Amino acid sequence: MPELLEDEVTYEAAPEVRRPLLVLACGAIAREVLAVIRLNGWTHVEVRCLPGKLHNTPPEIARRVDAKLSEAEASGRYERVFVAYADCGTGGALDRVLERHGVERLPGDHCYGFFAGVERWLAMHEAEPATFYLTDFLCRHFERLVIHGLRLDDHPELLPDYFGNYRRLVYLAQTDDPELVERARGAAVRLGGLEFEHVRTGFGDLAPALERFAVRSGDDALEGGDPP
Repeated sequence: MPELLEDEVTYEAAPEVRRPLLVLACGAIAREVLAVIRLNGWTHVEVRCLPGKLHNTPPEIARRVDAKLSEAEASGRYERVFVAYADCGTGGALDRVLERHGVERLPGDHCYGFFAGVERWLAMHEAEPATFYLTDFLCRHFERLVIHGLRLDDHPELLPDYFGNYRRLVYLAQTDDPELVERARGAAVRLGGLEFEHVRTGFGDLAPALERFAVRSGDDALEGGDPP
């Protein structure tokens, strides 16, 4: 799904669903959101993804989500909407947008927290605050988001300025993919020989959050019938 880094992408609900539920998601977790939806067989849920690269400019996240929520409301198409973002560095700006629209989001401050589980992530962070975290998405796009994004390819001398205080890299893995483990291990070497740790999280708190949203469907989700 390389387009999820740069583009907006929509995965529509089944055509017979009259008023689907909408998950407005970060492209960086689109694979995981779609996996939960498919595992549960939710044909009444539509997913619209904003570009994963917005994480390089967190102030843009709240503005873009606000615009998409306004668009969804004006369309009258959706029974309900859920935002598959954590705070993601917006400093509370995203929550203020969601409060205006009456919409809920994923728990915690970032994807590391809801993938690992907030309490588990806090314990990891307390054990070693000087930790750089990767997810499956960040492993796949490490070169573009970290190396190119921070211009370390053009200015390798900046590496100590960005990562000199880090001691550990933790790969929070959503899948069992040996190739991604090796990419993460290579990233630890690339960032100055950081201690490497691989933690298998699966979908963490993402799955129950989506389940709570998706099962509260109203009777009008399908024309002439009950929600699927």
